[in-house]
Amino acid sequence: MCGIVAYTGSRSAVPILLDGLTALEYRGYDSAGLVTSTRMYKEVGNVAALRACLDADTSLRKKGKEKKEQDTAGIAHTRWATHGEPTKVNAHPHAGRDERVWLVHNGIIENYLELKQSLEAAGHSFRSDTDSEVLAHLIESHYTKKRAEKHTLAQAVTEALAQVRGTYGIAVFDRKQPSEIVVARMGSPLLIGVGAGEYVIASDASAVIRHTRDIVYLNDGEYAIVSPSNLAIYSLSHEKKTHTIDHIDWALEDVQKQGYEHFMLKEIMEGPEVLRASARGRIKASSGDVVLGGLAEHADALRGLSRLVIVACGTAYYAGCVGKRLIEELAGIPVEVEVASEFRHRRLLYDRNTAVLAVTQSGETADTLWSIREAKKQGLLTLGVVNTVGSTIARETDAGVYNHAGPEIGVASTKAFLSQIEVLAMIAVYLGRMRGLSEREGKALVAELLQMPDLVAEILTHKDAIKEVATHYADATNMLYIGRHMNAPVALEGALKLKEISYLHAEGYPAGEMKHGPIAMIEPSFPTLAIAPRDSVYDKMVSAIEEIRARKGPVIAVVTRGDTELAGRVDAIMEVPETHELLSPLLTVVPLQLFAYYVGVARGYNVDRPRNLAKSVTVE
Repeated sequence: MCGIVAYTGSRSAVPILLDGLTALEYRGYDSAGLVTSTRMYKEVGNVAALRACLDADTSLRKKGKEKKEQDTAGIAHTRWATHGEPTKVNAHPHAGRDERVWLVHNGIIENYLELKQSLEAAGHSFRSDTDSEVLAHLIESHYTKKRAEKHTLAQAVTEALAQVRGTYGIAVFDRKQPSEIVVARMGSPLLIGVGAGEYVIASDASAVIRHTRDIVYLNDGEYAIVSPSNLAIYSLSHEKKTHTIDHIDWALEDVQKQGYEHFMLKEIMEGPEVLRASARGRIKASSGDVVLGGLAEHADALRGLSRLVIVACGTAYYAGCVGKRLIEELAGIPVEVEVASEFRHRRLLYDRNTAVLAVTQSGETADTLWSIREAKKQGLLTLGVVNTVGSTIARETDAGVYNHAGPEIGVASTKAFLSQIEVLAMIAVYLGRMRGLSEREGKALVAELLQMPDLVAEILTHKDAIKEVATHYADATNMLYIGRHMNAPVALEGALKLKEISYLHAEGYPAGEMKHGPIAMIEPSFPTLAIAPRDSVYDKMVSAIEEIRARKGPVIAVVTRGDTELAGRVDAIMEVPETHELLSPLLTVVPLQLFAYYVGVARGYNVDRPRNLAKSVTVE
């Protein structure tokens, strides 16, 4: 899986393909490649290595400008390995036997071994270890058999896909008829940027925004035939589909660093504006209400909920754990939080008054998407908290709320996590007000939500102090994160961030679990980061900290500003302003994000592109 870019139009394709691949690098990759009618290049590593490969091709320079201008169509890919190691041979694009039909593919072909054996029996031989090459050969076999009957490439693609089990987003073209590109989608995102006499196809809007903001989103079970003069979309059973054009409301500047050393730091620093954007127009301070237009149509069903199940993965899962506590406390609805990859594989024992809520930044996370589809099969109401407008989960859920956090480029989620917690807090107030939460309580909560951007901004002004703490502990080999009540999930998220960015082993635990095993690890070389704001469990957190100190374990504490009691007992502190206890995760997570960032930088790593990780996980 990873990033697809394709182009057909009147301009030189190679620069557009390379720029698109560069825009997709944040998703994660281990190799890159492209093919046009006259050339093919693959390289292990980043897109810069692929560019260098092109620049070093002296034969290309000798052939001159006329040669370049012939290449007005092509397909390209950044790969994150699923089948086969990161090598040139395994990099995309992949071709069939006669190297006429070429393909780039995101997803997993589950029955590729069965298909491969059948093709080998028919005389095909394979160069790579990938499942994707098998699909290229399969398409070519259908195309070659019936070319004399004027069998089109689109027909060959759909016949091949009828034999496939698995997920795919693909772009396919014939090097002898390169202006026409066939694309198809099942479970892996694909969109088409609509320009004037040209189309830019990609797996992510960031690859097309330089050229157009008009987007057509391909749905699962659809394919499209794209040429400079035409876009035609069909179901896999060849039913013509009408397509609507969506307009992207963010600009190219939003996916640039704007003077910051890393996207991760830029996105942490955007926290205050993200919180303003997520709340804008949704809070009625005078009445303590929250207005969520995306849920209004299902207000009656939400009022009668007997259970809410939150499904998510990774950082979004921890946001869901915070949301559970908020919704149970404010709305009195029992909430379960499920790891999406487990939810979809178990028997669902819910009545019709249960709703399933997906939390996802990309709106394309494979396990979360399949969980929503499973819930729909059971007749359950499906909801979404999604950042990416037009994404699959945003379109397939019955209702939902957009984050409005803007594009997030850093692989490790930061500003999206903040916005997810804020949106879940607003949902909790929304549900609470229709189920008995008093106006007084509602007013207090929304007033604090409106203050939250300024409170986060206050933390960010002290980032240099957090950097100093992080730099001091950057040589640690292990770290424990602990918290209680609202901040137990924040401890888990903080540990995840440190693992993702610095490759330092870290574990998150509810502080009450210390005596049930983790305290055995405590020693002078094993630091603990304790999240201990002044709240209802403060005294219990102090006790846990004392137990660690008694075993000579170093302690860093996140404390409420002005807390002199803990400041004198621990080795370092990171301060946050005071706020409503239920909303404290919006503040306590910010120093943890900065801490992880500065540790990663101090250890010399590329914090925007952590090894082995991809931004959008579109395979199981």
